[in-house]
Amino acid sequence: MTTAEDGLPPLREVIARHQLRARKSLGQNFLCDLNLTRKIARAAGPLPGHAIIEVGPGPGGLTRALLLEGADEVIAIERDERAIPALRDIAARWPGRLEIIAGDALKCDYQALAQARAKPPRIAANLPYNIATPLITGWLLSEPWPPWWRSMTVMVQREVAERLSAAPGGKSYGRLSVLAQWRARAERLFDVPPAAFTPPPKVTSSIVRISPLPGPVGRCGADALQRLTAAAFGQRRKMLRKALKPLWPDPEEVLREAGIAPTARAEELAIDDFCRLAARLDDR
Repeated sequence: MTTAEDGLPPLREVIARHQLRARKSLGQNFLCDLNLTRKIARAAGPLPGHAIIEVGPGPGGLTRALLLEGADEVIAIERDERAIPALRDIAARWPGRLEIIAGDALKCDYQALAQARAKPPRIAANLPYNIATPLITGWLLSEPWPPWWRSMTVMVQREVAERLSAAPGGKSYGRLSVLAQWRARAERLFDVPPAAFTPPPKVTSSIVRISPLPGPVGRCGADALQRLTAAAFGQRRKMLRKALKPLWPDPEEVLREAGIAPTARAEELAIDDFCRLAARLDDR
């Protein structure tokens, strides 16, 4: 039996043939519905004319969808050696359009990959749950800016998607919200239920699309913003005049100079408020 779209076997057959039992240690949950993976691929578009970087392709469900939807090239980064033969089968079906990198996505030189392409690549991936946040954070903190990536469309736990796109004032608003929205726009597109995966995870997943802004909301350094948000949200129940004590001997004076009430809490601050404070930290 073969799929009508690309002539390759159904994903469940591929998983069985290569004995690709999902490993919790690798954060694996496989998507087997090609209609769903094609919907995700379309959300990552437009694809023609672009290279796509995919992290954690596993048996290649999204990989196949990206190629079917017109990606010029897919660079698939896979740590699990068991999945490489399945990806090679896809590469044979799409000659010259799938590059397979066997390795750790957290150690990959993305700048080098991007520089070898005529245009900044798009990122499209069903990210392994256990490395999703550090990967996204690293991509968001890319230097120089605008970054090496044109857009990222990724599947993450719904909780992470909510944090990426959260507005000030809610419980989901935190460090990841500020880092994402400092110089990018994050939009939660749609949810994917546990039943869509093999095996089904215990949580609902979401597709989120992040697009870089031409420049940051406010002028400050990435290191200062990270230090500031770590202190502010590390004790989010405390007023900022206390939470920021590790950064300034007299946070109250700094807050007043920035036009921020010393009694405010971290979740009440807008992105540009954090930028003004981070700029003062840079000045030190």
